[in-house]
Amino acid sequence: MTIRNWVKFFLRAMAIGGSITAIVGLIVRWDFFFGYIQEGEIWQFLGAFLWMIFLGFTMSVIAQMGFFAYLTVHQFGVNLFRTLTLWNWVQVLIIAVVLFDLVFFRFQLTKEDTGRTFLYIFLLLTLVIVSAVTAYFKAQWTKKHALISALFFMIVITTLEWLPALMVTSGNKDEWVTILLFPLLAVNAFQLLVLPKYNKQSDIDKAKLDKRRNERKKAKQKSSKAK
Repeated sequence: MTIRNWVKFFLRAMAIGGSITAIVGLIVRWDFFFGYIQEGEIWQFLGAFLWMIFLGFTMSVIAQMGFFAYLTVHQFGVNLFRTLTLWNWVQVLIIAVVLFDLVFFRFQLTKEDTGRTFLYIFLLLTLVIVSAVTAYFKAQWTKKHALISALFFMIVITTLEWLPALMVTSGNKDEWVTILLFPLLAVNAFQLLVLPKYNKQSDIDKAKLDKRRNERKKAKQKSSKAK
């Protein structure tokens, strides 16, 4: 990928992360934001809203780091297990382990708190459904064998990026767990589905650049012969 296209890719991913976090944060923490509006503290409201956008930028950077780390892990996995089929089975096993860990260890659900249980079931379904839809389109737009790898990235890598929020023990844990899941899913889906477009555009740009260089080289050769 050329630097120009990478910058576009990076900035658009940042914009997605910031906007999604701001919108979801405003909805989830409406009581907090509405308190500023009631008191007429507009600057405090804007400051808190901008902080949510900045948090989204941070989540976007984390998601992009996770994506490029996964590309390395994926290639390593294919080389280690020799065949893509075997590596896909390993990825399916890891997906099952991660989902089991989420439900029985990370979510820390209790029978007494029904509302919290429904929230985390909703978040789990969101993670799985968005991941499945993204993986389906990835397979349709590229190659069918990309389905498992895309599903692995969307579930396992997103969960790893989400883990710091899941490990929070403060009273606002559920709010932050909810807020941070959505920008991670959005940015990861964007990266997975749109990266081939930027790679293709980079190849086109490189071809154009090579053509210009060749034309300049030929022009110089003609000029030297004329002299």
